[in-house]
Order: sequence, then structure tokens, then C-alpha cells
Amino acid sequence: MIHKFVKFIPECIEEGVIYISTTYATATHNCCCGCKNKVVTPLSPTDWKLTFNGKSISLDPSIGNWSFKCQSHYWIKNNKVEWSNKWTKDMIDACRSKDRIIKDKYYNKTRLKNKKRLNINKYNILKRIKKWFKVHR
Repeated sequence: MIHKFVKFIPECIEEGVIYISTTYATATHNCCCGCKNKVVTPLSPTDWKLTFNGKSISLDPSIGNWSFKCQSHYWIKNNKVEWSNKWTKDMIDACRSKDRIIKDKYYNKTRLKNKKRLNINKYNILKRIKKWFKVHR
């Protein structure tokens, strides 16, 4: 497998190429099993992490194409595909559940931080308004 850094993911995806858009935090390739399904891996704190060592790329965690008929499961490490074992429905459901929990935890924490930041900003604005009125009495 080879990698190409692009701004936009092309409409026509070449076999054996993983396209990486850092602008849009996405990596896309055709399923490695050959079924021709397009695999989109969003790069984010709760999805996939991309590692580029100057020569090759790796994605973490593994890619489980559970929604495809093939249900292929593999890793991309140093531009090579490493196949993983086939997962049972229970394993897939548990992984999806874990992913939802991780996302909820991350985004709830982010929302809480933003809310605190807003509250601090509101407090600072009110404080400045009160100070202005005291000075201009």
C-alpha cells in the first residue's frame, strides 16, 4: 500500500493507495479485501490516529469494516496491511459500544470545558461592566 497526502480526497480511489487529507482530517482507501468499498477513517481524538514517520504511515486502531458485506478487519502499519482475525457479532457490538462511550466521554468533557470558559467570560464581562459604572458615576 502507498500513501498520498492530498488536500481533497479524489472521487476515483486507486487500489492500494491510501489518501490522507490533513486539511480535512481524513484518510480514505478502498477496502483491502478487494470488494471496492470506500473506507473512510476520520482522524480525531476519538477515531483514528495517523502516524507518519517520514516514509510510511500507520493508522491506529485497526480498521473493522463491520458495515460491509466482507466485514474485513485489518491494520495499516508502515504502509503494509496486517490482517486481523474475523470478529463475532458480540465482539463488534462490544467495540461499537466502547467507541460510543469514548466519544460521549470526550465530547461531554469538551462541552463542560467550553461551558466553564463561557461562564468565566460572562463573569469577566459583568465584572468589567460593574467597574465601568463605578468609574463613571
